[in-house]
Amino acid sequence: MIASTGLCKTYHVHRRDPGLAGAVKSLFRREYDEVRAVRGISFRITPGEFVGFIGPNGAGKTTTMKMLSGILYPTAGSVRVLGHDPARREPDFLACISLVMGQKNQLTWELPAMEYFRLIKEMYQIPNELFKRRIDTMAGMLNVGHLFRTQVRSLSLGERMKCELIAALLHGPKVLFLDEPTIGLDVLSQRAIREFLRGTNRCDGTTIILTSHNMSDIQELCDRVMIIHQGALAVDRPTNEIRDSLLPHKWVTVRLPDYALQSDIEVCRDALSAFGEVECLELTRMRIKLPRQIVKEACQAILSMESVEDLTVEEPSLEEVVEQVWGGAREGAGDA
Repeated sequence: MIASTGLCKTYHVHRRDPGLAGAVKSLFRREYDEVRAVRGISFRITPGEFVGFIGPNGAGKTTTMKMLSGILYPTAGSVRVLGHDPARREPDFLACISLVMGQKNQLTWELPAMEYFRLIKEMYQIPNELFKRRIDTMAGMLNVGHLFRTQVRSLSLGERMKCELIAALLHGPKVLFLDEPTIGLDVLSQRAIREFLRGTNRCDGTTIILTSHNMSDIQELCDRVMIIHQGALAVDRPTNEIRDSLLPHKWVTVRLPDYALQSDIEVCRDALSAFGEVECLELTRMRIKLPRQIVKEACQAILSMESVEDLTVEEPSLEEVVEQVWGGAREGAGDA
């Protein structure tokens, strides 16, 4: 479906000294800095996958997405999407993909959303019956059918994004590129969009590539995660394996009775420190970082303590995984 080999993108950014002297100098001799936004990324994505691209700001996620969709031409390397070279922007290729960017609008603000949907219908020559069926289905899933005749500029951010997704999927693309689709949305809108995207991926078999700083989007939707740091692919693994392989620990939260004495709390803390690193969350709640291989035995021993009332076991969050990858990359760069 998608194959990238040694994909690179380099920009030449104009550098100008401050002040009037710098402005005059730049008129006669322009100086440029070379910025390597993407550095030799290689990967393959099979049909029907839901893949998450994550990384810090400026890591190269959006640049990679734009090269996959044909907006940008790579400086080096190659990429094939559905058997096409995206940079050639062939009609057959464009008819099979769609791109939604959370910070940019494709809908015309002065028109109702339905007018734009009809324009898409004519552009892609969607049959009347199929157009109506898709509109009705997606409007029902996102609960926005009553807004289709409202001027786009009058819609809220969440309502607008839902209409953007409908517009992107009306022609039935095989590949959907999403760049921060839930940015700035409230919790209910985020949930509705996640459920819609999950249904689109599972029911229609649409291959979806998602970039997001919202780890809940990645954790709930993506089967596979690619972590990009400083333009390079740092991690590429299934989501359900990434925590086990990169963070070999779990968090165990221990709760003591509210009436526990200070002496009991101190004794419990000392006993828990034998299992791992102890962090006090509240007076009667403590959290321990335990290696995965001893969690079962440690929990049994902890529950046998007289002062312990209850405990819960939690997986590390995806944020912790990402922080470790970024931190390791920074340390490696510092050592070099």
